[in-house]
Amino acid sequence: MLVPASRSACTKALQAAAWLACAVLAACDRPVPPGPAPSAPAPTAAASRAAVTPPIGGVDLSNWQGKVDFAQLKGAGTDYVFIKASQGSTVADPDYRANIQAARAAGLAAGSYHYYVTSDTPQAQFANFSAQVSSLQPGDLPPVVDIEKLNGNSSAELAAALKQFLGLVEQRYGVKPIIYSGESFANQYLSGFSAYPLWLAEYSRAAQPQLPLDWTTWTFWQYSRAGRVAGVEGVVDLDRFNGTAEQFEAVRIR
Repeated sequence: MLVPASRSACTKALQAAAWLACAVLAACDRPVPPGPAPSAPAPTAAASRAAVTPPIGGVDLSNWQGKVDFAQLKGAGTDYVFIKASQGSTVADPDYRANIQAARAAGLAAGSYHYYVTSDTPQAQFANFSAQVSSLQPGDLPPVVDIEKLNGNSSAELAAALKQFLGLVEQRYGVKPIIYSGESFANQYLSGFSAYPLWLAEYSRAAQPQLPLDWTTWTFWQYSRAGRVAGVEGVVDLDRFNGTAEQFEAVRIR
């Protein structure tokens, strides 16, 4: 009869299905071998820029900048400020004392500079500068002589007088002063002064300034005279220190 044969076929089919189900379940229980670990994402351009240490930047000021918000200046990332104290034998910057006190209070490294007038005697100019800058405080920057114009003197006369002025400043404050000048003026008139740290005025977008012939390195670089920074109304000179944070600290008065 056909019925018994059909039952046998059904039984075999059910047995085969059961065997297949067991095989599938067994396969599901096996651990899956781990695949390769995902690779780290490539650094973005922004991350690469963040890894670069920003330069140690500053500004230089005089009464021409008007009222300065030094706390805002510090908050904008400025590390230091050079402040005009005097000029020649008679001129004193009227804002110097207020500026230097406010800069120190804001946590900025502060330096004082004298604009050197070659037609005035070095002794009279030193008397003017030291009358404004009675002393340096820990954390200050060394004093600066700004020399950038010749007023009827010969090169020899300038060199002799400037050496006297620098010697008087170093004797008074106990630290070698910084010379501020441009490349062209330094090449013409400042031969023999390379023992002094150089603050170079050269307005360029280059990575490094062009050094005067006598110097092999620069300490500060005034790279712009038309900068903008929070805390100062209008344009201001922008400066950069040549070195690390540790080297900058070593320059400061202790």
